[in-house]
Amino acid sequence: MSPLGYATDVLSNGGIIACPTESIWGLSCDPDNDGAIRRLLELKNRPLSYGFILVAADISQFSHYMHALSPALRQKLRRSWPGPRTWLIPHNGLASQLICGDHSTLALRVTNHPLLRSVCEYFGGPIISTSANINKKPPCRSYFQVYTNFHSRIDYIVPGRCGLRRNPTPICDAENNHLIRSQ
Repeated sequence: MSPLGYATDVLSNGGIIACPTESIWGLSCDPDNDGAIRRLLELKNRPLSYGFILVAADISQFSHYMHALSPALRQKLRRSWPGPRTWLIPHNGLASQLICGDHSTLALRVTNHPLLRSVCEYFGGPIISTSANINKKPPCRSYFQVYTNFHSRIDYIVPGRCGLRRNPTPICDAENNHLIRSQ
């Protein structure tokens, strides 16, 4: 089985994978599997209140979450993607609290990282992507760091390399352009 096929199989069966992103290694699971999300929260020692980012290969993979947005807002997101920009949109009760945390918004990004895009394409939808680290610790920037820190506690490490960005992607509120996390 190919690495992408294996990653998809792991995700589909409630597992957690590590995958390179635009700047750092991320941990991912199926956003529709509450058990996998709870396991990810525990693995990272991450408070439920924080929420997670969903990444996708194409904006169409977010159609379930975006149908209530105005055409102008959908166009704004479409123009910025794929790319290293995470947008916050109202979740309108369409996403689990395990994903949104204490927020009324949902964080979405259409990635331009080729391997991460391929994982989402093979999986057939968005996946959770969060930094590969324990809460408040530095994120992993290499396969070796992911292996050292997580190999016995996750289900698969997708072989590959991170993109050239040095910093995590900026996060911006789509409705008011308020920058939540800068570059």
